[in-house]
Amino acid sequence: MSVILTRAPLRISLGGGGTDLPSYYRRYGGFLIGGAIDKYVYMMTHTVFQKRYRLKYSEFEEVDDARDIRHPILRETLVRHWQGAPLEISVIADVPAGTGLGSSGAFTVCLLKALVLGRRESSTPEALARAACEIEIDVLEEPVGKQDQYVAAHGGICAYTFHEDDTVTVEPLALSTETLMRLRDNLLFFYTGETRSASRQLEDQVERTERGDEKMIANLHRTKEIGIHSRELLLAGDLDAYAALLHEHWETKRVRSPEMASARIDDLYTLARRSGALGGKLVGAGGGGFLLVYSPRPGDTRLAMEAAGAPELRFDFEFQGAYGLEFT
Repeated sequence: MSVILTRAPLRISLGGGGTDLPSYYRRYGGFLIGGAIDKYVYMMTHTVFQKRYRLKYSEFEEVDDARDIRHPILRETLVRHWQGAPLEISVIADVPAGTGLGSSGAFTVCLLKALVLGRRESSTPEALARAACEIEIDVLEEPVGKQDQYVAAHGGICAYTFHEDDTVTVEPLALSTETLMRLRDNLLFFYTGETRSASRQLEDQVERTERGDEKMIANLHRTKEIGIHSRELLLAGDLDAYAALLHEHWETKRVRSPEMASARIDDLYTLARRSGALGGKLVGAGGGGFLLVYSPRPGDTRLAMEAAGAPELRFDFEFQGAYGLEFT
């Protein structure tokens, strides 16, 4: 009997998000800062004596042939990366899908890590991330970028440069202990109470970028500049200036996709600012999920958001990336 346990972390985007989509970086190059957090997608994969594929996620499937699996990521990943006997796979996650934390990318990386262990092979974070991007972007043609897969595979707080030839440079940020502690204390995460699919906003961004919409491209250029400047401020430990830039990032993002905000989100962000937050933004493509704010007065901001019915998700950064164990 062989059971494989794998996990891959979710992420927050700390600057430059949106420039990791192929429609942009294949023309201009992209850049962003991403941080892995200690919230995960988990999988248990049973590899022995399975007569059929048994798949348990938000739904349940049981099929004889991987090509008949309904879940697109499970189907295409198993068809391309597994040649053995049928598997039983169970999936759980720390947060629901549709909350802007990169769950689909983490799901794909987590599955690939399990299959690598099941094949008795080794892998690198780069290989896992690249294979996950191929599944989601090239095979399934989802309107997504590369940050979710790369952060899930690598972990840590890193700068990612997305080159026109599809290669990615990963630079772990050497933050001082003091800077990292202040980020841990003052970056706060609140659930808006709404989930959404990012596809509509992302499809609009892709379509406008591909047809050369000047406003969209200028917006993404500025977003990339914000990401690059964010790296400089984080490395310098100037977190107040970084928080102000985070606010500009949110305003820039809202111009790019006006539908990403709702009255509820606007009210929560205004409340957070009034309670002491210097900046923040909605994590992910918008429309719901989690609001990330930087507040030098975290206690005041927590009280204000609790009173508004926005529960906090406490988190820490994680530096391991995709991880797996096999039990025989």
